Amino acid sequence: MTGALDRRAFLGTAGAASAALALPALPAPPARAGTVRVSPKPVLAPFPLPDVTLLDGPFRANMTRTCNYLKFVDADRLLHTFRLNVGLPSSAQPCGGWEAPDVQLRGHSTGHLLSALAQAHANTGDDAYAAKGRYIVGELAKCQAASPSAGFGAGYLSAFEEAVFDQMEAGGHPWAPYYTLHKIMAGLLDQYRLSGNAQALTVLKGMAAWAGTRTGRLTTDQMQKVLGVEFGGMNDVLAELYQVTGDPEHLATARRFDHEAVFGPLAARTDALDGLHANTQIPKIVGAVREYEATGEARYHDIAAYFWDTVVHHHSYVIGGNSNNELFGPPGEIASRLGSDTCENCNSYNMLKLSRLLFLHDPSASAYMDHYEWTLLNQMLGEQDPDSEHGFVTYYTGLWPGSQREVKGGLKAAPGSYSSDYDNFSCDHGTGMETATKFADSIYFRSRDELFVNLFIPSEVTWRERGIGIRQETGYPHTDRTRLTVTSGSSHFTLKIRVPGWLGARGARARIRVNGAAVPVKARPGSYASIERHWKRGDVVDVAMPMAPVWRKAPDNPCVQAVSVGPVVLAGEYGDRALNAFPAIDPRSLRADRSAPLNYTASADGATVKLKPFSEVQHERYTVYWATPAPRRKPALLAHFPLTGRSLADATGRWPDASLVSGASWADDGGAVALDGTGGHVALPAGLLSGLDTLTVSVWLNLDTVANNTRVFDLGFNKTTYFAVIARTGSAKARFTMKITGMDGEDYADAPSALPAGAWTHLAVTAGSGSAVLYVDGVPAGRNDALVMSPLALGATTHNYLGRSQDTRNPAMDGQVTGFRLYNHVLTADEIASLHAQGRS
Repeated sequence: MTGALDRRAFLGTAGAASAALALPALPAPPARAGTVRVSPKPVLAPFPLPDVTLLDGPFRANMTRTCNYLKFVDADRLLHTFRLNVGLPSSAQPCGGWEAPDVQLRGHSTGHLLSALAQAHANTGDDAYAAKGRYIVGELAKCQAASPSAGFGAGYLSAFEEAVFDQMEAGGHPWAPYYTLHKIMAGLLDQYRLSGNAQALTVLKGMAAWAGTRTGRLTTDQMQKVLGVEFGGMNDVLAELYQVTGDPEHLATARRFDHEAVFGPLAARTDALDGLHANTQIPKIVGAVREYEATGEARYHDIAAYFWDTVVHHHSYVIGGNSNNELFGPPGEIASRLGSDTCENCNSYNMLKLSRLLFLHDPSASAYMDHYEWTLLNQMLGEQDPDSEHGFVTYYTGLWPGSQREVKGGLKAAPGSYSSDYDNFSCDHGTGMETATKFADSIYFRSRDELFVNLFIPSEVTWRERGIGIRQETGYPHTDRTRLTVTSGSSHFTLKIRVPGWLGARGARARIRVNGAAVPVKARPGSYASIERHWKRGDVVDVAMPMAPVWRKAPDNPCVQAVSVGPVVLAGEYGDRALNAFPAIDPRSLRADRSAPLNYTASADGATVKLKPFSEVQHERYTVYWATPAPRRKPALLAHFPLTGRSLADATGRWPDASLVSGASWADDGGAVALDGTGGHVALPAGLLSGLDTLTVSVWLNLDTVANNTRVFDLGFNKTTYFAVIARTGSAKARFTMKITGMDGEDYADAPSALPAGAWTHLAVTAGSGSAVLYVDGVPAGRNDALVMSPLALGATTHNYLGRSQDTRNPAMDGQVTGFRLYNHVLTADEIASLHAQGRS
């Protein structure tokens, strides 16, 4: 056993044992668009939900809780605002959250409910779900029929007035009216497809006709402006409706929802996602796949495949989800963009839809289903409260250390749980109903003579065309094996079993046996093992997939890591303890609890912490990402940009040249860079702070004027992740400040006064081992010996500035700057004084 390390001692240790195990957290991308031929007609087909049965296990348990809710929920309460909207009477009690009568998004949950009821009916055969669906559809049909008398267009069906669309077409930005209609339309389509409800198709056609008329009168430019307001997957449901009806008007309407501001860059293989609301984009990309199926135009598939590749490999967190505060960030920024509002669950619900559809067209590798499994196990399975009778769910899956599962801020929550029966309806409440009723839809796929086993979930499948029944028994992922038994029938076909890509992280290989004997089959990680034979009742296939811990580096900070075992991400359990920084873990201390599969202990911040599968951590605070040791380095001057002699070069030879940006220029004598106070600044190379748990920054400056909140330097990623010095705060003091996204407050050290104007000043900051010191002209001016975070948390900063802030609202520096130095260790006070005495260089 290794000895316990406290935070400061740990972060000063150069142990890098974890680095050897660090590998990408997500599956390798499939072949790029254009290198694998795909067909508009899916190569594979899912098994109908009635032909797949979940057996006892966590997925069936989640579904059971949600099904309890589906039977419990009062349909009339959800129909209340639909009826009032068209003047029909209703005495039902209004719902809360986003279904409240004064909330623009009202009505969307009814669509999710229709989908969930249809899925539950199809999968279980229980007519109670179909009966409730028939009642809701019948009542919606009455509301649709009453729409003209309420002054709305024929076919209009919603819980809010049609005038909202007038506002939007006039340039307004109401809250997502087409988004809500999409949910209702999708629910109606599911009622028709899965429950055989013909009336649902009639109502849906009426809505589609209304949408066709409404959008058909707009010019292309007008329609593209309308698409600037979130519209869900209108292209998806309309293209799928076209596939059902063959009516070309439905396809024409679907294509009007092609959002070129998003589709165009994706078609050109350009990642322009930074700053976009994530779940506004994903459903329209799902729609692109449906449009590919409907039209055969390869551009749609290319858009969807490139989007999937980009989001999964450049915008996703270790649990498989994406977005922080619901927004995409710059590619690769993960550890620098954590919070309690990370990974909205709706995003992952839709990414699983997209993964599934793309795989049905391109099963050449397992990447799509690898991502599906990873996200399902690590995010979606854990979104539901296992202690709730009705399967209450969270909205986000926060990943900042000390986060806990909870409902979205501003929505009323039931005490001690996540969502509730009626008080806090949201989009994630709706997708949660759907997620838990369709676990069976992607376990198995089929072609004419192949059966694909995609997911290792206890279940039974009936292949009616072949007269074959197969039972899968497994404790996966708590065990590393699964067993497939032919329970009925006899047929010649190829059984294709997914060999997860995660096996390759440690060089492991799946072991496959048929009736107890090893079979000569290729089982390369990231592929499907194919076993062709005549299968008969009693045949047994055993698959073993060895699991071991893998430390996974964040792309923007290799010292911030998560740990997984097989397909499962582990989380540290912290009870009710609040955290405000990455716990410093010793990867060498990770030990398995032999009495509990996938349970571990480790030393973090000098104490023992328990780790277990993230999906099982409920009703307590946790962390998924950890600080791991900085690499050992000899004390050195890491970077030196003299910024004299009109040279922007790094004197150490380690870094690319700096650059002068937005009006920065050389002083007349070439001995410094002149900054004009209107945006001119020096951009230093990216990555300067990577792997530094101790450091010193030194720079010379001459301020012409001193405005509040002017940054002398700001090294970071964004306006909430930075290492900076402010020339003068609102309190008229110079300040060193350091922060990472997700952290409450910031670490800082104040000088007694602001930096002076009209004279050359030497500025230096040392930080590490829990302390920071701000020096002005070689003398300590401010100190903080109780730092919350280590500089190690900052990582490979991408935006490193002299003379400007990460936050463009702050004023730019007015004056001159020269002699920037970065050391990978803390200089002593004497060494700082010596630097000052040497003068500008």
